Amino acid sequence: MAITSFPSFLFYLCLFLFVHGSMAQLFGQSNPWLSFRQGGIRGCRFDRLQAFEPLRQERSEAGFTEYYEEQNEQFRCAGLSVIRRVIEPQGLLLPRYHNTPGLVYILQGSGFTGLTFPGCPETFQQQFGQFDQLEFAKDQSQGHKFRDEHQKVHQIRQGDVVALPAGVAHWFYNHGQVPVVALYVFDVNNNANQLEPRQKEFLLAGGSRALQQYVSQNIFRGFKFQLLGEALGISEHTSQRLSNQNDQRGDIIRVNRALQFLQPIVTQQQEQEPYSQVGQYQVGQSQTWKPQGWQSTFGRLNGLEENFCDTKPTQNIENPSRADTYNPRAGRITHLNSLKFPMLNTVQMSATRVNLYQNAILSPFWNINAHSVMYTIQGHVLVQVVNNHGQNVFDGILRPGQLLIIPQNYVVIKKAKHEGCQYISFKTNANSMVSNIAGKTSILRALPVDVIANAYRITRQEAQNLKHNRGEEFGAFAPKFSQIRFQSYPQDGTGLSSIDKA
Repeated sequence: MAITSFPSFLFYLCLFLFVHGSMAQLFGQSNPWLSFRQGGIRGCRFDRLQAFEPLRQERSEAGFTEYYEEQNEQFRCAGLSVIRRVIEPQGLLLPRYHNTPGLVYILQGSGFTGLTFPGCPETFQQQFGQFDQLEFAKDQSQGHKFRDEHQKVHQIRQGDVVALPAGVAHWFYNHGQVPVVALYVFDVNNNANQLEPRQKEFLLAGGSRALQQYVSQNIFRGFKFQLLGEALGISEHTSQRLSNQNDQRGDIIRVNRALQFLQPIVTQQQEQEPYSQVGQYQVGQSQTWKPQGWQSTFGRLNGLEENFCDTKPTQNIENPSRADTYNPRAGRITHLNSLKFPMLNTVQMSATRVNLYQNAILSPFWNINAHSVMYTIQGHVLVQVVNNHGQNVFDGILRPGQLLIIPQNYVVIKKAKHEGCQYISFKTNANSMVSNIAGKTSILRALPVDVIANAYRITRQEAQNLKHNRGEEFGAFAPKFSQIRFQSYPQDGTGLSSIDKA
């Protein structure tokens, strides 16, 4: 009996390992030591880092997009692409998808976004009153479907991080009174990208005003109108309109009337909670619908819905109450990884939001398993970066709007100037980790005193001071020693001191 069942055991064991591996690739792993990137490019060097600002701007009817220099060696070697987008009030960023996964950080404003996940049901459907039901019955008799149904629409606000999986169509709409400013960071080296090593945008509507090489255009422009109309079941005239041939509005258009879509009914209690102000964007009533058989007889959800369809694609990182570390004299740090934000398992990226008070300093650290893109939001911050040769590859002050690529394992020190600073870092791992050099959780605290004393040729007392002078602090440190004036540091973020420029 045991002999005949052994092949069956092997079969089920192999089946389990295959399914487990497939699900791990689809939904990601929580093990921070695993990587889903293609790795570095041969011949890359990070000997001289520099701060970047947008290189060019592309204007649309209701906003514009700014592009950073993705062909620069530092972007290319890190496998990253960055753009900054401004959507004016009543502006609609038309649907599109990308060949690479990415994260979007809402720097300013509020609005709505929709992500269309293939294979997931349209969970928002319109209900009708008595008169509408009569009309609906008439429509049904004529073969018409629901008046409207779509996947969930999410409200966004300042401080939100939006995860964009590769190949998933999405759109943004600004319903507020101020422009929405959004920073996009794409991971070009992610294994989800099977095209060339650069970020590509596929527009489902609209198109660029400038017919230039590498500028995205409406994908429907490449099809014959007759064949496209036949495939979509529409007239040739309508299929021609899909291409936006003579439309000069660009890919961010202005909505003349308030955009309408289904939103859940808001109770009085929920009105006090974030994301509750639906206002005129609530159209009638809506209900969440799931097809029969979506839930198993044992009450357990299937893998697609539980791990993908029901996963929220947005998470706020700016709320002070969500800070991971807080020092009332130095500032706060908030990490956003896949444990807090499961959708990050799909895009394989993470983010860290840092708010440093006046003259506060971060513990020197290195990123263990990720490259990092640091974007300055407010204030000024002094940054120094050192490579494996002990060379200073960046020594300068970043101002608002500038970004700096910090390679994996390079050691960095950051110190806020007199007005303090705020910045966000995007990292190329869903569970990025850092190794601190100073403070309670540092590498120095983990070393024996005699190891430190002999390594640096200092006394045991000096080694004790080196280990414990920062006491119980970790992360952000309060100013403790005499303040040093950095008069030789430039204000333009070039990474060159006055001596270097001379």
